Amino acid sequence: MEPSRDIARLLEIMTALRTPRTGCAWDLAQDFKSIAPYAIEEACEVVDAIEREDFVDLRDELGDLLLQVVFHARMAQESDLFDFGGVVEAITQKMIRRHPHVFGEPEQRTPEAVEGVWAEIKAQEKAEKAAARRAAGLPDQAREGFLSDVPTALPALTRAIKLQDKASKVGFDWNDARLVLAKIREECDEVEEALDRGDKAHVASEVGDLLFAVANLARHVRTDAEAALRGCNAKFERRFLFIERALERDGKTLGDASLEEMDALWDEAKALESTP
Repeated sequence: MEPSRDIARLLEIMTALRTPRTGCAWDLAQDFKSIAPYAIEEACEVVDAIEREDFVDLRDELGDLLLQVVFHARMAQESDLFDFGGVVEAITQKMIRRHPHVFGEPEQRTPEAVEGVWAEIKAQEKAEKAAARRAAGLPDQAREGFLSDVPTALPALTRAIKLQDKASKVGFDWNDARLVLAKIREECDEVEEALDRGDKAHVASEVGDLLFAVANLARHVRTDAEAALRGCNAKFERRFLFIERALERDGKTLGDASLEEMDALWDEAKALESTP
C-alpha cells in the first residue's frame, strides 16, 4: 500500500489494521479506553513541537494526533455508532454554526460581539446535546452539576483553570489578583500547619489547595499556566545541566558534590542567564 496525501488512504490503512485475522494483533486488541491515553500523549507532543518551534516534528506529531481520531472513528464505525465522515460533518457544522459573523451575519465583527454570540450558540448546542443524550438513553450531564462538562481527563492544571473560569461566569470569583495572592499565602500557612501535625494525607490535601490557588493566580493575571510551568521546567533542567557540567570539569559527579556546592553553581547559572 502506497502512502498518499489523501485522507482516504489513512482510513484504508486503519481499516486494514483492524480487520480480523489479517490485521495487526495489537491494533485489534485495543478499545476506546485503552487508546484514550495515547490521544492525550500525542496532543502533548504536538504542544512540545510547537514550543520547540520544530515544524518538521510538528508535521509528524499532528499526523500522530490525526491517527488517534481515525482510530477512534474506526472503532465507532465497527460498533455502528458513527464513522470518520460523521466526525468531519459534526465539526464542520459546529464551526459554521459558531461563526455566523463569517458565514452568516458579517456585521458581527467586534471581538465582544463574537464572544457573546459564541456563548449563546454554545448554550444552544449544550441543550441540543442533552436532548440527544436522553434520546440515546444516556444520563443527562446537566443534572450532574454546572461544572460537570469540564472533562476529567484534562491535565490537572488545565482542568483547574477551566473549572475556575467556568465558575467565574456565574460570579464565583475574586475581582482582584491581589486577593488571590492573599489566598496563596493563606494556603502556604495551612501547608505549614499540616507539616507540623505530620499528617501526610492532610499535607497532600493542603498542597493541592495551594496548587489550585496558584493556578487561579495565573488565570487572573492572564498567564498560560501550562506554558509558564513548561518554561520553568526547561529553566530548571537548563540550570541543573550547568551544575552537572561544571562538576564534570572539576572531575566530580553529582553524587560527589555537596548541597552547598550545587547551590553555588545554581546561583552562577542564574547569574549568567540574567547577564545581557
